[in-house]
Amino acid sequence: MSATNRWRERAGTARAMVLLTGARLLVAYVPLRYWRGRLGAPKDLAPQSSGSRVQSMVGQVERAAVRLPVTTQCLPRAMALSWLLRRRGVAHEVVLAARPTSFRGDGDRLHAWVERGGVKVLGDLPGPWIETLRLGN
Repeated sequence: MSATNRWRERAGTARAMVLLTGARLLVAYVPLRYWRGRLGAPKDLAPQSSGSRVQSMVGQVERAAVRLPVTTQCLPRAMALSWLLRRRGVAHEVVLAARPTSFRGDGDRLHAWVERGGVKVLGDLPGPWIETLRLGN
């Protein structure tokens, strides 16, 4: 990887760290109704980024989440990626879901992920999940 590409990746990871921190604060202190309209991008939006660029942004969010001194759950990760994708004009959806009662053990009860063209690009966790909200369609 060239020095320029390494710099871009580091800058992208730093940007993702800022977005993750903002997303955590929104989730903690601001009701969903005030920020849900800022997630996802309509399918009829012409994609401006290639699949490899999208994967690069996914990697930046994942690296940023690991580098933060606090645990970052799936919703702030999905929010940060959504904001990065929207900025690039990439059509995508943010999906919020709940695990069916009969499958709830000690695991996650709620989950969020990002889809592009019907394919999960971030947050692929084994289900089953009951979709409760899809943003960006």
